[in-house]
Amino acid sequence: MKKKTILVVDDESRMRKLIRDFLLTKEFDVIEAQNGEQAIDIFTGGQKIDLVILDVMMPGLDGWAVCREIRQISTVPIMMLTARGDERDELLGFELGADEYISKPFSPKVLVARVEALLRRATVYEGKTTEYDGLVLDRAGHSVRVDGKPVNFTVKEFELLEYLIENEGIALSRDKILNNVWAYDYFGDARTVDTHIKKVRSKLGSKGCYIKTVWGMGYKFEVGE
Repeated sequence: MKKKTILVVDDESRMRKLIRDFLLTKEFDVIEAQNGEQAIDIFTGGQKIDLVILDVMMPGLDGWAVCREIRQISTVPIMMLTARGDERDELLGFELGADEYISKPFSPKVLVARVEALLRRATVYEGKTTEYDGLVLDRAGHSVRVDGKPVNFTVKEFELLEYLIENEGIALSRDKILNNVWAYDYFGDARTVDTHIKKVRSKLGSKGCYIKTVWGMGYKFEVGE
């Protein structure tokens, strides 16, 4: 199996080396960028990147800006790194399309485990397609179409929609959604679910109404009344 390539973006050389060394032990290929401008050049330069580890606080083009630019052209998994530990920063990252979020200082072994889990979720899906009145979710192709038009979803957005569809008609609490979509490696606020629901609904356009709010509890996927 071909090695996965990870782009590590951080202005601190010691941090890049730490992450690179641990990723190399798992036989990933690693490309380093020391700033946001270099990261964009590498990402758009033709090299296939399977996942981006992106520091938030960088001089010049910061992590938010890099994430925003990448999301305009790709749904590649993005893991954000931050030393600020601010919940508002975390929610902003998710709003921009980040898939995972880890605060410094962190255990390199935990970071690698999250990378592996994110890559697994990005590439392993059941080979079947589900369709609801013009909304098509293709697990094998990891794609979503609305009225025949492809819609770009991040890994986490796809997983969220997939989980809601698999539980059609069932009211799901925010905590239950967090536990099943974000799993063991996330210890954030339930508002993260609201942020992602808002983005998924927006991307689904007229089909966004299929995701219904269950007031005081959470959400459910339901077609029709």
